[in-house]
Amino acid sequence: MTDHGVETLRWREGCLEMIDQRILPARFEYLAYHDAAGVAEGIRSMVVRGAPAIGCAATYGIALEAMKYRATFPEAFEDALEHAFVVLAASRPTAVNLFWGLKRMRRCWEAQAHLPPPEIAEALLQEAHEVLAEDIRINRAMGAHGAALLADGARVLTHCNAGALATAGHGTALGVFRSAVEAGKRISVIADETRPFLQGARLTAWEMVQEGIPVTLITDNMAGHLMSRGEIDAVIVGTDRVAANGDVANKIGTYMVAVLARRHGIPFYVACPLSTIDIEIPDGNAIPIEERAPEEVTGFRDCQWAPAGVTVRNPAFDVTPAELVTALITEKGVLMEPNLESLKQFLGGGAEESH
Repeated sequence: MTDHGVETLRWREGCLEMIDQRILPARFEYLAYHDAAGVAEGIRSMVVRGAPAIGCAATYGIALEAMKYRATFPEAFEDALEHAFVVLAASRPTAVNLFWGLKRMRRCWEAQAHLPPPEIAEALLQEAHEVLAEDIRINRAMGAHGAALLADGARVLTHCNAGALATAGHGTALGVFRSAVEAGKRISVIADETRPFLQGARLTAWEMVQEGIPVTLITDNMAGHLMSRGEIDAVIVGTDRVAANGDVANKIGTYMVAVLARRHGIPFYVACPLSTIDIEIPDGNAIPIEERAPEEVTGFRDCQWAPAGVTVRNPAFDVTPAELVTALITEKGVLMEPNLESLKQFLGGGAEESH
């Protein structure tokens, strides 16, 4: 923790350090990474998670590989970097920020290709630093736009963790809460525990407790009950990918929350940087959905509650149709009722808000 909040990723003494989010809140530890393969495994095993944070980690993975091989011949340097791009791209399929980050690093490499490996490596490291700093600036801009949507005293439900731990800092959905509090609003958070990996119970609740923002933890199947009793005023979640038509992929269970919010007339907001909008994906049906290990469903850590041999499904994400999304909250402004045409106009224009 710093005066500026959680440092999910940080560069220290020539290596990348990332908070091990698998062991929070029981322990707070950083793990050090020295090459692309290590960073890819950190992404795959969910040491780091959340689309923006994954994108930042991937850029550092490329920079680490470049630094590792900067003293080799140009051919060996190029081979190492190409392999790094392949390894990192294979780490997790759903978060588009991963691929956005890798594309950005490839463009940087191509722009410096005429230089010797040590200079290319330094340029790639500086690009990774800029991606991290830029992500925090983007999150703060998103937070300001989103905070304006919340009334003083709002009780806001969130699903999974779209906080500082899911980004380079401040957060997307939780960044909205932080910005609202900074603006003097009395916001209280209701956090779904978010089965099966419990990111809401372990991470969102931890972040809010650390900062003194009132938070109430509920199991995923309690949200509808609280909505029916008028105890939730708004829903704000993050996203790992937004399709060109406005469909949103987020942690499994988000779709059910959106349906419940529509049933009860509660606004459902999605906080996302523009880099999460994938205009090459036509709709949610085309978004790849990661299927994770059965062990995440049959138990947690050393506790197993399901019988051995049971068949398990473990999709890590689901897709919420655009018609259930009240608005996208981005660093550029708020897009109400996103769809194919409004997204095109929003991405091409300069308006702070679009209706």
